[in-house]
Amino acid sequence: MPRTQPVKSCVGKRNAIYAQSGGVTAVINATACGVIETARRHRGKIGKVLAGRDGIIGVLTEDLIDTSKEAPAAIRALRHTPAGAFGSCRYKLKGLEENRAQYERLIAIFKAHDIGYFFYNGGNDSADTAWKVSQISEQLGYPVLCIGIPKTVDNDLAVTDNCPGFGSVAKYVATSMREAGYDVASMARTSTKVFVLEVMGRHAGWITAACGLAAEQPGDAPHILLFPEITFDPEKFLASADAAVKQHGYCAIAVSEGLRDKDGKFLSESGVRDAFGHAQLGGVAPRLAKLVRDRFGYRCHWAVADYLQRSARHIASKVDVQQAYAVGKAAVDLAIKGRNAVMPVIVRKSNRPYKWTIGVAELKDIANRERMLPRDFITEDGFYITARCRQYLAPLILGEDPPPFKNGLPAYVRLKNVAVPKKLGTTFAI
Repeated sequence: MPRTQPVKSCVGKRNAIYAQSGGVTAVINATACGVIETARRHRGKIGKVLAGRDGIIGVLTEDLIDTSKEAPAAIRALRHTPAGAFGSCRYKLKGLEENRAQYERLIAIFKAHDIGYFFYNGGNDSADTAWKVSQISEQLGYPVLCIGIPKTVDNDLAVTDNCPGFGSVAKYVATSMREAGYDVASMARTSTKVFVLEVMGRHAGWITAACGLAAEQPGDAPHILLFPEITFDPEKFLASADAAVKQHGYCAIAVSEGLRDKDGKFLSESGVRDAFGHAQLGGVAPRLAKLVRDRFGYRCHWAVADYLQRSARHIASKVDVQQAYAVGKAAVDLAIKGRNAVMPVIVRKSNRPYKWTIGVAELKDIANRERMLPRDFITEDGFYITARCRQYLAPLILGEDPPPFKNGLPAYVRLKNVAVPKKLGTTFAI
């Protein structure tokens, strides 16, 4: 089993590889900034920081980026730039026995480029990959310190209090719902009476729950929240929507893309699967709007937040930015101490005032585990968040940290992403 205690023999002036995985966020580059800036302060122990172009695929194909070619100002600008500066991918490595060749290829790349540190920035699938790499590196006798770094807008990682990326999405969808609520309320007498906002969340309803932060007083939008954790009942939903229209003049609804029916089937499943084997979702909002329109004749509008919610750096949560940078810095600090097969996690100390710190968890306790929205975070009728949920969510959207603007638009950085010369004469098919 891989060691999670310090491994002194692994620490030396060796290079590092950093890779981004899965869906990107408004703050994943802030984590990259934390990794690279911290590594540069440890030049005596870490040589260059290389990056996998398009995530783990770039590592497997030896398509690597030399981040030492980037000026300090460019790396610093990553802190306010959304999406994946080095590219990301959805690519799940199979089990060690199922496809050992993939892992042996990674170790061959590490050997060729004198890699002693592997930083993998992603969700629970990525934690699993980093965990497996830590195992195979020991089996093959080539020491590599593998550190997972938390990232997911879905907020569904185990152990950590919350996930970098989520706070900014939460701020975006709550803001969008509040603004849409004002819009619909002002026109409801003669126009749209029902508005449906579809947000991300395959199995966990954290983002939908965050929409509930938009409401400060009874009657404020949203009036209904639909979670993957609660089986969808069409009749109960329709009755609640109609009641909201009659009481408030309109009804605003937020729904997770992963809403399921009584048979456990996604309402929005398209039949297509992504590279991780997950069903591709999208389209639950128009289905709900049609249900309401067909039953009551109300004029309905719907919207899908989609990529807008996860790349909205202009309205990022300051807390989220700070935490994203902190886990990147902590990952390097852990590696310098010789820690292996671990992940820096966020530990909440208090809600009022909000205080947090960075802790450490083992990858095996995070890999392939999903944390759902607790039942006591959802009201008894299944249509809203409780006070306890609001208390948990509210601190995560605090503070503003806008990017610099130029000519009225956010000024984001594009790195040079200079390729590292290949050292292996072989190719690897993905």
